[in-house]
Amino acid sequence: MQVGVLQIFQNYLGRGQDADVVEGERQLAVLADELGYDRLWAVEHHFTDYAACPDNVAYLSWLAGRTERIRLGTGAVIVPWNDPLRVAEKFTLLDHLSDGRAELGLGRGLSRIEYAHFGIDMGTSRERFDEGADMIVEALESGVIEGDGPFYPQPRTEIRPRPLAPVRDRLYCVGMSPDSVQAAARLGGRLTTFTQTAWELYADGPLQEFREAWKRHHDGDPPAPLTGDLMYCHPDPAQAEEKGLEYMTNYFLTIVKHYEIMSDHFKDTKGYDSYASASEAFKAVGLETAARAYCAVNSWGDPARILSELEKRRKLVGDFQLNLISFYGGMSLAEAEESLRLFAAEVLPVVHSW
Repeated sequence: MQVGVLQIFQNYLGRGQDADVVEGERQLAVLADELGYDRLWAVEHHFTDYAACPDNVAYLSWLAGRTERIRLGTGAVIVPWNDPLRVAEKFTLLDHLSDGRAELGLGRGLSRIEYAHFGIDMGTSRERFDEGADMIVEALESGVIEGDGPFYPQPRTEIRPRPLAPVRDRLYCVGMSPDSVQAAARLGGRLTTFTQTAWELYADGPLQEFREAWKRHHDGDPPAPLTGDLMYCHPDPAQAEEKGLEYMTNYFLTIVKHYEIMSDHFKDTKGYDSYASASEAFKAVGLETAARAYCAVNSWGDPARILSELEKRRKLVGDFQLNLISFYGGMSLAEAEESLRLFAAEVLPVVHSW
């Protein structure tokens, strides 16, 4: 089992300085390499305190020269907000700069705020993702990009420098809705999800759908999924519970605000039917109950509790990769660093042995 760190660049409620957030993430990224984590991922988000890393490939290129062994992944490039040619070029350069350590994560995007400021119709996101992702993956496999679709018409063009190696064995696709799960399987990417539901439901729902769809498109077994957790690790179980649940609840509420989960706009947006249903479910149970359920499935506690919960997950879903969001919800940089260090010392060696 491999474990990565996902950096989200959150300035919680705008209470700090953006410069401190960026510097903190830089320090934690270098530390993750030193501590033996397998991957370092960076989000793509724009315009708000929720998360602000507008060019994750640029950030990872900086890290390529300051790390030695950790793999560097886009978590994710939001395809509808980017030109496929530029994605293929920038990812290829990152791969060269990092001596082949680059990992490609692709996503569709959920924020109406971000779509609006880019001037892109959110109702076209599915078509844009499918068209653009096909072009990007094919370009990184063949070294040539072309397209005749309505969104990204592209004459046949060579990618230079040429891609180092095929990308399909290091391709990740965010699948948080049924159609995104199907798209991940069709593309041949590893299913990537953010932890938010009971693992029994995940195993019998999205994961099973992904495995069945994979077999329709590809030979061989599907890759193990990647699950992305909020993480808070502390040696004192009581402190771990108190502070972990505080920070995770804080972060959950920023999700609700940024993505406008409690509004009705998903009903009127093509391709987001599952989010409209989720919004109605949130309204029915209330934010307090939803927050408790969200926190319950993420990774908090002393090392023994975290290991126990990860073992339970493994029994339900089989082998999986793990991503840790470790700096979020108002926690201090010192707390984030201590949490990462303790996880690396007492949890990481055990899960690496699985």
